[in-house]
Amino acid sequence: MTNTSEQMRAWTGPAILTYGFRPFFFGAAVWAMLAMALWMPILSGHLMLPTAFDPVSWHAHEFLFGYLGAVVAGFLLTAVPNWTGRLPIVGWRLGMLAGLWLLGRVAVAVSVIMPAVLVAIVDLAFPVVFALLIAREILAGKNWRNLIVLAMLVVFIIGNALFHWEVAQGDFAAHGYGLRLGLGAGIMMIAFIGGRIVPSFTRNWLVKRRRAFLPMAPMQSFDKAALAALLVALVLWVALPLGTLTGLALALAGLLHALRLARWAGHRTFAEPLVTVLHAGYAFLPLGALALAAEILMPGAFGMAGAQHFWMAGAVGLMTLAVMTRATLGHTGQNLTAGAGTVAVYLTFILSVFARVAGGIWPESAAMLHVMAGLLWVAAFGGFAVVYGALLLRQPAAKRV
Repeated sequence: MTNTSEQMRAWTGPAILTYGFRPFFFGAAVWAMLAMALWMPILSGHLMLPTAFDPVSWHAHEFLFGYLGAVVAGFLLTAVPNWTGRLPIVGWRLGMLAGLWLLGRVAVAVSVIMPAVLVAIVDLAFPVVFALLIAREILAGKNWRNLIVLAMLVVFIIGNALFHWEVAQGDFAAHGYGLRLGLGAGIMMIAFIGGRIVPSFTRNWLVKRRRAFLPMAPMQSFDKAALAALLVALVLWVALPLGTLTGLALALAGLLHALRLARWAGHRTFAEPLVTVLHAGYAFLPLGALALAAEILMPGAFGMAGAQHFWMAGAVGLMTLAVMTRATLGHTGQNLTAGAGTVAVYLTFILSVFARVAGGIWPESAAMLHVMAGLLWVAAFGGFAVVYGALLLRQPAAKRV
């Protein structure tokens, strides 16, 4: 096949296997919804999974490494062919990759009946194979500037492996090095990739409307300084999560990234929620850094879990929803505008995040707030699956490929 369009038209199997974003975005949304639906009765003691992970660690692992791992795969399998000029992975090879991800979810859920080493091997098979495929494409396409994305993916995988090791040792992995390392890698991906796409998409939208005030160009000296400060803060947070120096570094990183976001003219995009939500998703990055800094330096402000959920649920969750909605619309030939259903998904999810954070601020109401957050979460991802399911599962018109 000489180009992407010909390759996709030649595929006569299920439409969901015509592009990487399709199985992984749909699978990620369904899994986020299902895992949360299971988590709520687990949290209340009405359900037990046959997993060797303690309940909180299973919940944290499956959102961070299960859900986010799938979204990263869907994004990179779609973006890397554009970066390198090489053909995307389609058909049964894509199906096998998605199958490896699904096997990982099953293995972790029933891990009590399997040796810990085997659980880790099955769960890590998907990200390792995926990283090797991405490495091959980047190297073959001589796309050297995106090797940093591959490096962050490798750190994310190491975090997952360390999480498995901590579970096998009987540690509370939800508060361990593996989770912080994996989450730190995810936050750096948002800072790096988001720092490209948020100002770029904002500029494109504003230029079409002939607005004079445009966002600052990405990756200038200030952006690089902000990224360096965040990297230092994250390294300190992984190694010394309660250190005073860590709190100060996170506060500095949070302030710098709040200023970085302010340079992207998000206040001029309210007429199009599909663009505004990118700024809202990124805003949770500095909010999370500042909340964690406050909790480290003045314990009790948010509760450590509540502060961390600014990143875990807010930054990771909303930014991925923003990317999934936009990429699905764009790659299926739809207008790049958020309809009523999409806006409802965004608002429901944001309410879910603030309900979860509020549970840390008001512990006496935590049980009710956690249930509320869970129900809103299920509604948001269920809404995505309903609104975008047809686009992800059906074959688009050939002229729009």
